[in-house]
Amino acid sequence: MNLRRRIVYEPMAFQLAPFIDVLMFLLVFFLLTWNIARYEQDIEVKVPTAKHATDPKRLPGEIIVNVRENGAIVLNRREIPPDELRDILTKIVKDFPDQAVILRADEDVSYRHVVKVLDACRAADLWNIAFATNRSDPKQP
Repeated sequence: MNLRRRIVYEPMAFQLAPFIDVLMFLLVFFLLTWNIARYEQDIEVKVPTAKHATDPKRLPGEIIVNVRENGAIVLNRREIPPDELRDILTKIVKDFPDQAVILRADEDVSYRHVVKVLDACRAADLWNIAFATNRSDPKQP
């Protein structure tokens, strides 16, 4: 006489619904944050348009310096004075002599604020500087 209970084991099943939910959440999160983080763009800076602008050939490790309309210099989402920018660039140039810098100046910023950034780059012995522009609309004359 067998008095043992029979235990019915169900095979383990992989729960797909929660797995898909987590993957979709991560996908949406990374896609939304990737585009802004990729360029380190300051949303307040509206760069001027150029008729013959080309798509940039992005290099890894580029430094993007934003100059807002009021003349504030923004590097890595932090406002800094020109002296601190010069010090940061000097340290970077010591390790990477051919470092590329992209200058994103607002279209309404005074030229003297752009010259402050250029002067800080020159004081840091940085020569590889590019100016960011947007493409003009081909429909406009």
